[in-house]
Amino acid sequence: MIKLRGLSKHYRLSGDVLVKAVDNLDLTVKDGEFAMIVGRSGSGKTTLLSLIGGLTKPTAGSVQVDGVDLWSLNDSEQSRFRAEKIGFVFQIPSLLPTLTALDNVKLPTMFSRDSQKVGERAMALLEMVGLLEKARAYPSQLSVGQQKRVALARALVNKPEIVLADEPTSDLDNATELEIMRLIEEVHAEGPRTLVMVTHNQELVSYATQVRTMVNGVLTESVRQ
Repeated sequence: MIKLRGLSKHYRLSGDVLVKAVDNLDLTVKDGEFAMIVGRSGSGKTTLLSLIGGLTKPTAGSVQVDGVDLWSLNDSEQSRFRAEKIGFVFQIPSLLPTLTALDNVKLPTMFSRDSQKVGERAMALLEMVGLLEKARAYPSQLSVGQQKRVALARALVNKPEIVLADEPTSDLDNATELEIMRLIEEVHAEGPRTLVMVTHNQELVSYATQVRTMVNGVLTESVRQ
């Protein structure tokens, strides 16, 4: 379970300009839930995901994941917690250009001692996202949609209980967007996993079990189209 209480992240720009990217926010995401945060660019969605994942330290408030306050942990404990519990799907796939699709998927497991099992898991994930035949291809040989599928597989390679997805369907045509959302539905159902996704696209809310709108760093009540 994810619990955010009084969560804020403020930035001070030059002069006296204070940006409230996330402002006194409360949110609970139960185990196995698919929560979708909808908002325009600049509303604070990406900052919120970064706070949930322990990548950004809050100005105030608390982030609890499975009863653990992330900011009560030291750096190494946080890194271990993220590696074991959380999978990240970033808006930009950020695949390493010198690695094949297979090696990009395996990247989060680079310190694993069981290379055979890691390889089998990575190949199974590439098959799940429909890219088994592209295992030896490099990012430059893949379309944007294919790169996003590799990034999704990479996020799952450590079998995380929680997946955080930042605009995973941005810059895609309608058909490819539908393919990615079908894959995300599969990811959510497998386990089931807890999934938090942020998007600007109101048309995707039907996929989620909890939907909130974010405006200027503040969450509104649940919405549905």
